[in-house]
Amino acid sequence: MATPELVNTNLQQLVAAAADLCRKPLRHAVLPIDGTQQLDDCCLRLEARQPDGSRWPQEDLELEIYRSGGELNLNLAWCDDPERPLLWHGSHPVWMDGTSGERCERPADGASLEALARRLRALLLPMD
Repeated sequence: MATPELVNTNLQQLVAAAADLCRKPLRHAVLPIDGTQQLDDCCLRLEARQPDGSRWPQEDLELEIYRSGGELNLNLAWCDDPERPLLWHGSHPVWMDGTSGERCERPADGASLEALARRLRALLLPMD
């Protein structure tokens, strides 16, 4: 069986590769936000870089992966703007107002986040 460190590293690499694919041309580094690095309860920061390697912090995302009622769920939110809509993705995507938490329409730049959430769920479900 793999050690927890190996599982964590693989998860971070998997998330970075998925983010790079879904949010082209950005490149991503994935860092743990807290000490709970289990597939069922994990919070990661996706740090964005432009193709030339320069940091682009306004495109950084926070990804929370958690299990609720036997279902794997994801939350994606922009780190630097808590008022922007955030994406909850369980069996389907739901956009929520970052301030009130009420359901809202997908933002103009939200398609890539939905694609990322779908890809991550598809990649992570076989692992649980």
